[in-house]
Amino acid sequence: MKRRGFSLIELLVVISIIVMLVALMVPVSRRIRDESRTVVCQSNIRQLQLQFQAYQEDHGAMPYGFSFRFTPPAPGWYMGDLRVDAPGWYWPNYLGIIKNRGRRDEKIMKCPSKNMDEYLLELSELSGNYGVNRSICRSGNEIYSKYEEGFGGPPLSATSVRRQAETLLLVDSGYALICWWQVRDDPLMEIQSGSMADTAYVPGLSINQARDLLPGQINDAVDGRHPGKTVNVGYLDGHVAREKAEDLLVEKAEDGSYRNLSLWEPDPRRAN
Repeated sequence: MKRRGFSLIELLVVISIIVMLVALMVPVSRRIRDESRTVVCQSNIRQLQLQFQAYQEDHGAMPYGFSFRFTPPAPGWYMGDLRVDAPGWYWPNYLGIIKNRGRRDEKIMKCPSKNMDEYLLELSELSGNYGVNRSICRSGNEIYSKYEEGFGGPPLSATSVRRQAETLLLVDSGYALICWWQVRDDPLMEIQSGSMADTAYVPGLSINQARDLLPGQINDAVDGRHPGKTVNVGYLDGHVAREKAEDLLVEKAEDGSYRNLSLWEPDPRRAN
């Protein structure tokens, strides 16, 4: 008896089914991958929140977001790149995540969903990971630039803020320092030309389309990082939530007041 093989039509049908199954599986696997990265990002922020809380217990306040006063003695002992970042200590230095030339717990500093299209930005700990709210972790001085004017003085403690559960401490960000100036819609404010601190943003926020950002930041800023243009936020009371990027926008009303300002500014009077 002759053995009957597959006909050409049968092979084409089988191949078509396989192609369809693969086409269905690719988006599913991509969603699973994106969601898993989002979970890792949330875990990173939770671990950072614990370190902030431990620092406050030891020092009575949150760490400085950035300070020139304790500039390390040798190049390479601080974070960033001299071409775009001011030399000094940033909040990861105070927390002990970056200490001298040795690095500890570096992975928790990096958002696994960051979407930078430039090699140096991809490698940088200051760019495209997590930003601290400068209204809480202040700069310690007001003498360097206009960018410091609203955020000088000593850092705040969580206990000095009435609505800790509604006040932002950490967020997915284009830069390690972020403030309400960079999420406001009236107008888009450029603080200091040529500085990376100008390019802080909340990924996925609609106003980013009109921002003058670095080319390598545009996809991350406009398309967002996490599914549905969401961001992970760490609040001052220690809890972490996943929020719509658009919910962090600071909008100016006709009467001159700001919506969402209290999320970024524990004392709204400083906005005037």
